[in-house]
Amino acid sequence: MTDKNYLFLAGFPVLNTTDDVLTDYISRRMDASKKSVLFFANTNFIVQCRPILKRMCNEDVVIVNDGVGMDIASLLLHQRKFKSNLNGTDFTPHLLEQSGKALRVFLLGCQHEVLNKAAYFLVHQLGQVVVGSCDGYDGIRKMDNLVDVINESRADIVLVAMGNPKQEEWILDHYKQLNAKFISGVGALFDFWAGDKPRAPDYIRKIRMEWFYRLCIEPKRLFKRYTYDIIIFLIFCIKYRNKNA
Repeated sequence: MTDKNYLFLAGFPVLNTTDDVLTDYISRRMDASKKSVLFFANTNFIVQCRPILKRMCNEDVVIVNDGVGMDIASLLLHQRKFKSNLNGTDFTPHLLEQSGKALRVFLLGCQHEVLNKAAYFLVHQLGQVVVGSCDGYDGIRKMDNLVDVINESRADIVLVAMGNPKQEEWILDHYKQLNAKFISGVGALFDFWAGDKPRAPDYIRKIRMEWFYRLCIEPKRLFKRYTYDIIIFLIFCIKYRNKNA
């Protein structure tokens, strides 16, 4: 990817692409035995992950845009929107379904009960192979040999769902020791697969109001993210508007 493929927001190099082009890019890297780390950047990601930005600036890491807030910031700073809205909830199944074969997936994060239901969905609805899982609470604290466990599972893909910035920090700390060729931070994806959190109806997603739907469902958890953190996000975008900030 060249610089012209990126829109820089708050210093983050955000790839301006579509789901099909991104799928092809990741698939080609996996076929060539190259590792790819994929992060989905929404406004919360930009705010929470600012302290680890420098660690993300390497050829293995791809950051893509997630949510209408990123488009608004891009319009303000670059006078154009992103080509597509890329989020882990929609892109991850797309990547798996386009692989042409069942991939070996390891799930990390969430509670044990959620993991079990998400794994069932992954196997029976998406036709993939779940080779292991570890919850993001007692499991990850007590499993000192987690990297070895994942490598022994011969996972092709590791999906990490622990929220920003915890999932990004864990991935950056460990991905080079993993044999898996694709590692991604997927936020609330396991909850959606498990049926514990509802997706917004299609018409709400089409008008880019899924954030508001989620706020209505989880006001206590998300209120700060969609009020105070939005202000911080915009301040960061203006303060670090230069590419190399």
